Amino acid sequence: MPEMNKFEDLSMRRKRAHSRLLALKSKVYEGFLAMEAAAYADGALPKKQKELIAVGISVVKDCESCMQWHIEQAASSGASYEEIFEAIEVGMEMGGGRATVSARFALEVMDNIGLSQNQ
Repeated sequence: MPEMNKFEDLSMRRKRAHSRLLALKSKVYEGFLAMEAAAYADGALPKKQKELIAVGISVVKDCESCMQWHIEQAASSGASYEEIFEAIEVGMEMGGGRATVSARFALEVMDNIGLSQNQ
């Protein structure tokens, strides 16, 4: 069996934790999921823009799982490579030097999901 890459491992761990929290009937997690659905629903800002905001915040927070999730969600909501890249740059500016380390990971996520410039 081939070794799982970092991105597959993050996805698998996130899905496993999600399933476990649902199986445990966590009221807090159910509340989090409801809040997440409300936060990313189209409103004055469309889902795509909200996901781009989350990409920048994820870079500042240095949350690899968050970066992976929100970059994937932004791309599936129609965000281009350039839009996601600029969201990463905003996160770098807001987070200073430490955020450049997160930005490197975010670029790897974009490569992993097949996003390329000028798509």
